[in-house]
Amino acid sequence: MTYDLDRLLRWEQAGATWEAIWPRADEVTIVLCTCDSGEEVDRYTSTDADLLDYVRDPSRTER
Repeated sequence: MTYDLDRLLRWEQAGATWEAIWPRADEVTIVLCTCDSGEEVDRYTSTDADLLDYVRDPSRTER
């Protein structure tokens, strides 16, 4: 597992939310938000294939 995907999974496991922004087809910006108000805490951009696959997976439920 890559660092960028691990970071997102840890965020989810903590009960927080996130949003994906697609500046380009091969790049995603992950916006990390608080679990209570949805306020943005941090964001990072990645071209990591594991992260892109995870975020694009239609079988996942929405955050």
